[in-house]
Amino acid sequence: MATKLTASVVGGGAGGRLSMAALAQSERFELVAAADLNPAVCAALAAQYPGLRTFPSHTEMFAACPTDVVCVSTYPPSHEAVTMDALQLPLQGILVEKPLGHTAASGRRILEAIRQRKLPMAVPHGLLTKAAPLEIIARVRRGEIGELKLVEIQCRKWDIINAGIHWLNFFIALTGNAEMDYVMALCEASTRTYRDGMQVETTAVTYAQTKSGIRVVMNTGDEVLVNRPGKETLFRIVGTAGQIEFWGWDDSYSIQNAEFPRGALFTPPELPGTRHQRHLEAMAAMIDRGQPDYTIPESSLLALEMCEGAYISSRHRCKVTFPVDQFQPPAAPDWDPGMPYSGVGGGRDGRKL
Repeated sequence: MATKLTASVVGGGAGGRLSMAALAQSERFELVAAADLNPAVCAALAAQYPGLRTFPSHTEMFAACPTDVVCVSTYPPSHEAVTMDALQLPLQGILVEKPLGHTAASGRRILEAIRQRKLPMAVPHGLLTKAAPLEIIARVRRGEIGELKLVEIQCRKWDIINAGIHWLNFFIALTGNAEMDYVMALCEASTRTYRDGMQVETTAVTYAQTKSGIRVVMNTGDEVLVNRPGKETLFRIVGTAGQIEFWGWDDSYSIQNAEFPRGALFTPPELPGTRHQRHLEAMAAMIDRGQPDYTIPESSLLALEMCEGAYISSRHRCKVTFPVDQFQPPAAPDWDPGMPYSGVGGGRDGRKL
């Protein structure tokens, strides 16, 4: 049996609690410590996990109780500082919650610092350890719907950064982490909606494409009409020889292709353990092999870039190219599409392109 890895968690919020539960349930880990700024949170965690050492800061925990694995589960703007401090420890692996950072630039620095240490890493995007989405990715990769061309996403009561980052990460996984070309978006904020500490859109449409031409169109917002009754989220994954319909966190999906011309519904048996547990145990397997795999962290960074690029696009009325953290928004245009052309002011004749 493999040796247990000691583990600590920074942050006692939702993400941190998911990591703690996963660590406590797994035979691969021993949860020994947690840090949170709130004394009440520390007291609750100590009561929930007898023997757990709690600390008011990650720096105190790292000094007094270094562990083999650290889970960074704090507010995204603090991820970089906590991760860089954790990397001073003799770590064997690290989990960083999504989004990797509050900006693509910060997320890139985090990933590169971990990569320089050649440390196994987990970023717990739940769809990537769930049976139905994994089966869908395998079918698309095998060409069961032909060549992938388009992914349409409809998502009600959620937004680009809080849910869309998961959906776009799944799109990236479907493409095999294909290189992105650009992203465009329009966000309207008439209701001044906020969610999970972020100002978000009332309604938005995000459009992006890979350099090979695969498109994703994502409609998010408070009152999106999902055109499949009873569903809050819908994916239509369209290829040259069929399509797959999938409903986010649901356990089932449908496929229509040459083998199933009238369509067929599939509900694969769920994998054992929680989604965080599967990510952590996959990281433990990398530690055993001594071979880190950064496919999921890279896809997570790309999803963060797409989200940040979408908001930049909407804010500046422009197409945002990748890498997003190197993009400079152009000056505000004085060209108003849809208005009659005055015959002056430059421009180009679209009939002559």
